[in-house]
Amino acid sequence: MKSMTGYGQAVQTNDAYELTIELKSVNNRFLDLQIRMPKELNPFESLIRKIAKEKIQRGRVDVFINLTPLKSGNKQISVDWPLLQQLITELQNGGKEHFGIVDFPVEQVLVKAMEQSDFVTLIDQPTEEDTLEELVQVVANEAFTQLAASRESEGAGIQKVLVDYGSKVQALVVELNGFVDEYEADFQQRYQAKLEEYLGNTVDQDRLLTELAILLERGDIHEELDRLSIHIEKLAKLLQATEPVGRELDFLLQEMNREVNTIGSKSSPIQIKDIVVQLKTILEKIREQIQNVE
Repeated sequence: MKSMTGYGQAVQTNDAYELTIELKSVNNRFLDLQIRMPKELNPFESLIRKIAKEKIQRGRVDVFINLTPLKSGNKQISVDWPLLQQLITELQNGGKEHFGIVDFPVEQVLVKAMEQSDFVTLIDQPTEEDTLEELVQVVANEAFTQLAASRESEGAGIQKVLVDYGSKVQALVVELNGFVDEYEADFQQRYQAKLEEYLGNTVDQDRLLTELAILLERGDIHEELDRLSIHIEKLAKLLQATEPVGRELDFLLQEMNREVNTIGSKSSPIQIKDIVVQLKTILEKIREQIQNVE
């Protein structure tokens, strides 16, 4: 059993980058990935989603990705040589024509021009996508593996709590079964005694049995108890399952609540109603827990 709440983080470097992936997950009906990453990694979003689906099936996961360049080797100098040549030509012609300068200091012009962004710029070199993709795959795998382990660890705690609640439900149902059998026998005796008290010895035994059968059938909860016992067995099996069972547990709990509500509405003895209240309380606690089960 796995929880839908967890945390995972992984950091890895290659020759050019350090990549960090941090994951935080909470409960959600479906798998919802919220990815925040640098635009350089946009081509690898589908890869990240594929890895996520291999590791987890439900929950909202916030994915934080940071890519840090480790050296300046991913930039190169770009010189606008045509523009620089045009500048030198204009200066040479203008200097000769207007000032009579024959030996124009080209070296000085070049030094000054190199300081101007109009002539010299730094541009990013294209990243090697194959190398970056490999880095993303390694780090994402590690981060989601850690997340899955975190969710499994928390799920073990939830499983322990649910097993305890399941045992309490089973004990109450056993108690309820025993009380119902005693109640029916006692009810039959008290009903017959009341009739004889009012009618004397004129009570028709066949009519009495028919009336008793009708009354007992109206309040009969054996079928509900049988189905509830079956649901409890199913609950115990699901709690030991290794695959995701959150949705199945949610449906099963609805069925258990339905049976308990029916028992409460069909029964009048205060003892039964008291047990029904206890069952509802425990089932509500189970419902709260399974909201976070994958």
